[in-house]
Amino acid sequence: MIDMKTVAEEVKNIAEKVSPRRLSKVHAYLVSLLHEDGSVSERPYDIAVKILSLDKPQRFTKLQIEFIVWLLQLEIREGNDTAMNDLGAAYYDGRRGFPQNYELAMQYYKMAAAKGNRVAQENLGYCYYYGRDGKRDYEKAFHYFALGAFDGHLISLYKIGDMYLNGYFVEKNEKEAFYIFMRCLDTMTDEAAPRVAGPLFLRLGKMFSEGRGTEKDPQAALSCYQKAENYLFDMVMAGDEMYRKSLDGAVAGQAAAREELRKILPERRRFGIS
Repeated sequence: MIDMKTVAEEVKNIAEKVSPRRLSKVHAYLVSLLHEDGSVSERPYDIAVKILSLDKPQRFTKLQIEFIVWLLQLEIREGNDTAMNDLGAAYYDGRRGFPQNYELAMQYYKMAAAKGNRVAQENLGYCYYYGRDGKRDYEKAFHYFALGAFDGHLISLYKIGDMYLNGYFVEKNEKEAFYIFMRCLDTMTDEAAPRVAGPLFLRLGKMFSEGRGTEKDPQAALSCYQKAENYLFDMVMAGDEMYRKSLDGAVAGQAAAREELRKILPERRRFGIS
């Protein structure tokens, strides 16, 4: 059982050390947690998640990171698989001052995945797809992406599209990849869009631009790249630095699509007025 008295003491200690100028929202939140008797009622997991959502993209100090890790580990000891996945994600991304550590990330992902956590299974798919443990394993990647895709996780679904596009583990099929990307777009909800739309529109922009799996269409490509830029910009501003390269790709894709459109525009004609 979690000792909430100790949690309250640590919240008070950290609140006193957080800069109200640099992390104003974090500081205000920690102070608001403390009741008059010095206790707190929110669970460690909820506190950690809330802190991680505030004052983006400011980096945390080593002490603050240790506090967040401690909160999540309290929940992990209680079997909280979401806390396992979230701590793994913090080490995987290495954002906001967390040390990037793929070994630790996979350790926590596997713990959560063993409990059936679909997001952790999806994250493990990424780890095996990119060889974060030192060796790519497309069979394991496909396995974990499939678990998420069949359960409605659109990121898992478009990663399966990537595997068809590139012929990883499955036979290369660009039309199937395009169909999967469009399926993601058709079923994407407003709630999923902030995480899914940017990478998805970037993929569709490339498909239309290169004529892969569909007819070449520079106008559709330009539209997709523009939408991708908007969503990817928001992701980078929220601290997802790993998408900065994708953002650059969306901007470059627009320039290429505009050049293609200029080539197919009819020549200007001069009209005389009598």
